[in-house]
Amino acid sequence: MRTETVIVGEEYGEEYAGKYVFQELTWAKRSRIIQKHTKYHPLTGQVVAADYVAIQAETIMASLKEQPPHKPINLEKLLSEDPANGVPTALGELFSQIVNRLNNLSQEETAFLYGQSDAKSHAQPSQSSAYAKSLGGRQASLPASQPKPSNSSSSS
Repeated sequence: MRTETVIVGEEYGEEYAGKYVFQELTWAKRSRIIQKHTKYHPLTGQVVAADYVAIQAETIMASLKEQPPHKPINLEKLLSEDPANGVPTALGELFSQIVNRLNNLSQEETAFLYGQSDAKSHAQPSQSSAYAKSLGGRQASLPASQPKPSNSSSSS
């Protein structure tokens, strides 16, 4: 599995200075993180709601294999909306870029994640369904679009 190391200076604050090592996630781990924070419509399989910030934060934590000994990065800090208790925005963006590159998120998927993370509503079915399909999300067909069973073949 691929890894990437970044040495952070004091530009984000003394507390964050040090060596960080990120490792590529398995497809299964990445999918589980996405599934945990995504709700799908039971009939159509379209994304009804997703917490893209939580998906990104958990992906960063799952990929983070080494950090400075005083462990300045944790899930709570990544998810904090309070600037005094959270990770500096620029540092979070740096970590996101590294993790997205390691885990081969396409530009479209990355744009979708970032576009949604700032939006008030996290449900946009037209984009979400394509996003869910590309990430192995559960997909169900509407009954009218399901193929008709063939009488000539019984190989099920």
